[in-house]
Amino acid sequence: MQILKGHWQLILITAVMFLFWNTILVVPLKILIVYLHELSHALAAILTGGSVEEISLSPWQGGHAITRGGSRFLTLTAGYLGSLAIGMALLMIALKTNADRIVLGLLGAFTLLVALLYIRDLFALAFCIGTGVAMLAAARFLSVTVNDLILRVIGLTSILYVPFDIFDDTIRRSGARSDAYMLAEEFGGPTIFWGALWLLASLAIIYLCLRHGLGKSSNVDFGKRVQKS
Repeated sequence: MQILKGHWQLILITAVMFLFWNTILVVPLKILIVYLHELSHALAAILTGGSVEEISLSPWQGGHAITRGGSRFLTLTAGYLGSLAIGMALLMIALKTNADRIVLGLLGAFTLLVALLYIRDLFALAFCIGTGVAMLAAARFLSVTVNDLILRVIGLTSILYVPFDIFDDTIRRSGARSDAYMLAEEFGGPTIFWGALWLLASLAIIYLCLRHGLGKSSNVDFGKRVQKS
């Protein structure tokens, strides 16, 4: 009962996401998480001394990041776990700080920069430009509370999407050419081993962040200015 009382907003958002999960309403959010997945590959390559040639997205929730150099192991691993880490970070920022507008604006600006530097195909370009502009507009014109809600929705979508995507891509369809399949090709071991390892890691990340990040209450009073400690 205390969990329901203290976190009913997050529970409601999660329930609504589940309700509409297989509808067109949630597709843009799913594609956003795919974007974060490909962005995580790109960032891992750059941070380990490599470079990025191209990032692509498709309307069917697919995508790819073409990279050169860097740590191949970390670059392949970063897709699922990196996008989850970004989603969890956005959720924690929403829960713990008043920096919602700043963070959403920075994410929007960064998305536009990524579109300029690395995206070539029309759909991905339109999606990233539209998303970046929408984030900047929300940060500029909407209240802190609404920006807080947007970050919560993105974070919760990541929590729901990433473990399911890992299971679907690497365990249920272990023969598909996924990140785990390529990791198995290059470093050994079966695809399902790497998929199971990533799935366990994603569930551990989610548990630890929610266990230590939620506090007694995560609800926002929409009638008052957001105050967080």
